[in-house]
Amino acid sequence: MNKQKQVKRIFDSISAKYDLLNHLLSAGVDIYWRKKAIKLSGMNKDSILLDVACGTGDFAITARKSGVENIFGADLSHNMLSLFGKKAEWIEGKTVQTVAEQIPFKENSFTNITVAFGIRNFYSIPEGLSSFHEILKPGGKATVLEFRLPSNKLVKSFYLFYFNKVLPLIGRMISKDSEAYTYLPESVGDFHEKIDLVSLYKEAGFKNVKKYSLTFGLTQVVIGEK
Repeated sequence: MNKQKQVKRIFDSISAKYDLLNHLLSAGVDIYWRKKAIKLSGMNKDSILLDVACGTGDFAITARKSGVENIFGADLSHNMLSLFGKKAEWIEGKTVQTVAEQIPFKENSFTNITVAFGIRNFYSIPEGLSSFHEILKPGGKATVLEFRLPSNKLVKSFYLFYFNKVLPLIGRMISKDSEAYTYLPESVGDFHEKIDLVSLYKEAGFKNVKKYSLTFGLTQVVIGEK
């Protein structure tokens, strides 16, 4: 199974339990991470936001509560988008089922693009970032919030134990999908070893690329400007 089909199958499968597991498995810290990423990106009521890999809409809903009024969503999973529509009526007619590498919007359409915990699922991160650069307005920003492996050895050892042992067990019990929550730690480890987001941003044409570390290095926020 290729990566695109695998990701679509997994997220369609776990969509009904996705929000519960996100908050449970992160002990609610994911809410803080989203708010911090929005604040760092400097979004406001005049922003035009496209949330890519939007899932059930938690990042977009957080942005809406932060004052952003014009929001669109994109995701590969139909089931995730359907749940997003049920959680937020204002998104009706403003979501699209698509891969990030071929987003069907015109050039210079958005002031901001966000991806929360989804970029590691792209089948081609360079193509995805190039797609972002194309549809952003001049001066627009792409913001990625993603897991990483901490540099502190003690934190890293706890993190790896939790991600590789505890998380798959809880995820499997609640979601009933044995693959989904083994894929997560595998994808995070693979991403950490192989992907340098700052370099990929620059290769895609972004400038003023900045990287922020959150919560003992458990997550990173990378922001680049067109």
